[in-house]
Amino acid sequence: MNNSAKSVYCFGLYLYLVGLTLIFVPNLFFQILHLPETNEVWIRIVGLLAFVLGFYYHRLAAMNITAFFKLTVPVRILVFVAFIAFVLLQFVEPVLILIGAVDLVGAVWTWSALKKENLMRS
Repeated sequence: MNNSAKSVYCFGLYLYLVGLTLIFVPNLFFQILHLPETNEVWIRIVGLLAFVLGFYYHRLAAMNITAFFKLTVPVRILVFVAFIAFVLLQFVEPVLILIGAVDLVGAVWTWSALKKENLMRS
């Protein structure tokens, strides 16, 4: 597995972890981030979506689908930028930027690996 595949594979594992946490123990996740607890079902739905995305990242990395790796870079950067906007608009607490930062770091890792592997143009 090359480095770009590893970066996407690891991000898939991260999404599995976030997804499972939000599905089964969402308030633990919220407690860690100093967010208010919730008993609403929407957070478990978000957890399921994160888990499903994790599956795509994990499996496409294992299959070395470079086109997918490239597509993830701008989307993960968008998540970071959107989370900053949500904080600036006072929709959420600033701690959300930390979650977005994981996306940004993952995007930079993938982009850097693709560039080193000369796969950014192909």
